[in-house]
Amino acid sequence: MSQPFPASAPVPLEQTRQSVIVQLTEHFAADNLSVEALEQRLDGAHSATTLEELRALVSDLPVVAPDAPMVTGPRTYVSPATGEHVSERQIIVGIMGGAEKKGVWTPARQTIVVALMGGVELDFREARMPPGVTEVNIFAVMGGAEILIPPGVHVDMGGFALMGGFGQTGYAPPPTDPNAPVLRVTGFAFMGGVDISIRYPGERARDARKREKLERSEQHKRLTGRR
Repeated sequence: MSQPFPASAPVPLEQTRQSVIVQLTEHFAADNLSVEALEQRLDGAHSATTLEELRALVSDLPVVAPDAPMVTGPRTYVSPATGEHVSERQIIVGIMGGAEKKGVWTPARQTIVVALMGGVELDFREARMPPGVTEVNIFAVMGGAEILIPPGVHVDMGGFALMGGFGQTGYAPPPTDPNAPVLRVTGFAFMGGVDISIRYPGERARDARKREKLERSEQHKRLTGRR
């Protein structure tokens, strides 16, 4: 829950930076910030070099009373394909630690991931993805995010990396169903990275590499007419 900064008493810069990032994500969850405003302020938090710059990023936001709930409840809609209630938005934060989503779960339409000196793993291989576009916006600073997806999902990846990277590994035949779910991954990585891997449910990285090698060999044989 967001708390105002004390008027005095020195606070270490990095501790304040972490506190500001947490507050910004909480205000985003409470609908006090748009996606664009959150991204701009997180960029400001990453680049700030003084306490004053950090405090200015939250000084104009409303103060949440200690006994007031931060989120009154996620906005949801009912998926016409599955009949399940799907959240419009969720936030996953890994600060100096880790966070993960795996197994059978229902992703929100839009997931905000914040990884600060930590890591986040999102495993979509058994996820009940709603039809249409599922967005994942990642902000990684000296940390990273690993995303596992099964074959049969369209991937649309983009993002900006400074001393880091956005990458995709793994191979699988492209989806043939035009109505297949779309996973759109965007964001910002500073001294960190975002990696998307294509694997079947339960498949380990080593097994995936063996399968991909075999599939590419078979594809080459078909193209060249060899047996």
